[in-house]
Amino acid sequence: MKNKPALSFWQIWNMSFGFLGIQFGWGLQMANMSAIYSYLGAKPGQIALLWLAAPVTGVLIQPLIGQASDRTWTRLGRRRPYILVGAILASLALIFMPNSSTFWIAAGLLWVLDGTINASMQPFRAMVADNLPEEQNSQGFAIQSLFIGLGGTVASALPWMMTNWFGIASEGAGKGHIPISVTLSFYIGAAAFLGAVLWTVFSTKEIPPEETELASIRARKFDWTLGLGEIFSLFGHLPRRMWELGLVQFFTWIGMFCLWVYFSPSIASGVFHAQAGSVEMEASGAWAGFCFAMYNAVCFAFSFVLLRVTKFTGPKLMHSLCLGIGAIGLLTIPFMTDKYGLLFSMTGIGIAWSSILSMPYAMLTPSLPKDKIGVMMGMFNLFIVFPQVIASSLLGKVIEIFFANKPMNAMIIGGVCFAIASMATIFVVTYKKNTAGDNAINVSSGH
Repeated sequence: MKNKPALSFWQIWNMSFGFLGIQFGWGLQMANMSAIYSYLGAKPGQIALLWLAAPVTGVLIQPLIGQASDRTWTRLGRRRPYILVGAILASLALIFMPNSSTFWIAAGLLWVLDGTINASMQPFRAMVADNLPEEQNSQGFAIQSLFIGLGGTVASALPWMMTNWFGIASEGAGKGHIPISVTLSFYIGAAAFLGAVLWTVFSTKEIPPEETELASIRARKFDWTLGLGEIFSLFGHLPRRMWELGLVQFFTWIGMFCLWVYFSPSIASGVFHAQAGSVEMEASGAWAGFCFAMYNAVCFAFSFVLLRVTKFTGPKLMHSLCLGIGAIGLLTIPFMTDKYGLLFSMTGIGIAWSSILSMPYAMLTPSLPKDKIGVMMGMFNLFIVFPQVIASSLLGKVIEIFFANKPMNAMIIGGVCFAIASMATIFVVTYKKNTAGDNAINVSSGH
């Protein structure tokens, strides 16, 4: 493969801008789906199971899309066709979601939404690895983190902004009815998603393959059945660093899942003392969205710190510290007696979230074979989705049986998982390039 030239800040900016739109999809989903399920009549014990769509679609979609894009070259390039098609379909799902009449229809649409967001997002990760030299990887993923934080901030706060800034009333909100503020927010998110992705698709050029690689791509037609077989065969050849980071990801994403699924019902009962269908219930849902906006805003601001400080600390030390701060954020939520105290907790979570979105990928990328970056990035996503599958299947029962069905206890479980992930990061083996250009193990280095 030819040497990759360093890109300017604005070239990396344009390449990552689509993540702003993708995060509108994720942000609206994470901040509002539990409330939407509640509005449509789902019981607290059903909510975690209804979220199962998110991790399962990631298991299936990301490795296959990654592998397919590895074998693609069109006039739009290798990754951009998948990014564009995924964005179009996800935008349609965002439009249909707030018009769901039952929580089962909403759950079905979540499968569509999550699958198409994954199809659009995975090639973005691979495109950074494709287009940037190794020394710019941390910068590329940090800028993606910046856009994720900005998009998540606006998307999560949209229902709150609709009500408090623009005076959009939500008469009739309650069981069986989704507030108009949420509905309009999903419509805005659909437009933002597609618009941001179009910016990246038409402002970014991918590095074309060399003639021999291009001939190989054109000679191999992708077969979904054979593709699955190849993915399974790769499990025996994953880099050691991926397995070590996989342990970190496992506990990290159980912690995030606890937050996403149970934060809204936690503060509804623990802070707002709300009953189903009450004014307090809608207020707690809007404030939950505002809190999610807060941690995404911190993620956005802290991305600038990552861009600067990681050059000195290395991604490993930075990630361990950030996860530790995130653990403090989650563990303090049950002790907050008013809604403004929750913003302190969200600050710690936002610092961790900024690192979660960038540092594991910066640590992973140098260990991946260049001809399998797409599929390997997709397989790395399995270490994100498997813990969420486990949490979706078991967390509701654990809360019900061992924690008196009080959702606030999920915040404690999440905080403990973050602390374990922080400690596991310390033991990730790191590499430096030797003078021959090969990857050499350097256990002690934090870089």
